[in-house]
Amino acid sequence: MADQLHSDSDSTAHGCNGNAKKQQDATSIVERRQRDHLLGEMSSAYKSVISMVGENPERQGLKKTPERAAKAMLFFTKGYDETLDDVLNEAIFDEDHDEMVVVKDIEMFSICEHHMVPFIGKVSIGYLPNKRVLGISKLARIVEIYSRRMQVQERLTKQIAMAITKAVQPNGVGVVVEATHMCMVMRGVQKINAVTVTSTMLGCLRDDPKSREEFLSLIKK
Repeated sequence: MADQLHSDSDSTAHGCNGNAKKQQDATSIVERRQRDHLLGEMSSAYKSVISMVGENPERQGLKKTPERAAKAMLFFTKGYDETLDDVLNEAIFDEDHDEMVVVKDIEMFSICEHHMVPFIGKVSIGYLPNKRVLGISKLARIVEIYSRRMQVQERLTKQIAMAITKAVQPNGVGVVVEATHMCMVMRGVQKINAVTVTSTMLGCLRDDPKSREEFLSLIKK
């Protein structure tokens, strides 16, 4: 945990940081409200799509579908409303732990930016601390920030690794994502059992084969 602040000048600085954090939180709330204002326009767009595919958007079963679809899309892309600082919320702790930290099989849902259909899978993360560790739940929250956006799996994998690096400057980070893409299941080649695996290794997990092997063996157990 961050060292407690003792001097008057440090206390003042801490107060300023607290005010900055409050201002940042207020900005996030405003941004969310601004996105909520998109609901009407998005609903109209979905209504047009329903008409264009040959359906009647006024029939009973579809009358509320445009609004439901718009709300769903705003939820699917809520990662645009969040930042790394929002999610970390000071959950970074000073620790001498120097062995690998691994959280595996974190469920992930994202939207393919090419076809706007889901890809679904799991994320496994490992990092070698450098005197600082993250609250365990924050790893899952980081996955949530970047997966709840229009994405490609390769970029998602790298963004997660880079976010952890930015947060705690570890000696190394490894991220492996395994996902099934609905754009391959429902259209195109229509292969329901195909799984796409991507990885990003940074620091010692990239440079040191033994560290990389340790991480990969831990996530396979």
